[in-house]
Amino acid sequence: MNKKLYRSRTDRMIAGVCGGIAKYFDIDPTFVRLFWVFITLLGGSGVLAYIICAIVIPNEEI
Repeated sequence: MNKKLYRSRTDRMIAGVCGGIAKYFDIDPTFVRLFWVFITLLGGSGVLAYIICAIVIPNEEI
């Protein structure tokens, strides 16, 4: 099976990055969001990484 990473159209808060990552790894999106907040609070690079992911990762196809 060929899995591809997409931004989620159904499970999104801002741009769907965390929802897409959660779907790719088959985990709960809440864990991905909490991890992202944790990374952001530690060093602040989480915001930049989220913006880059929102630009680079394509939207999910319907």
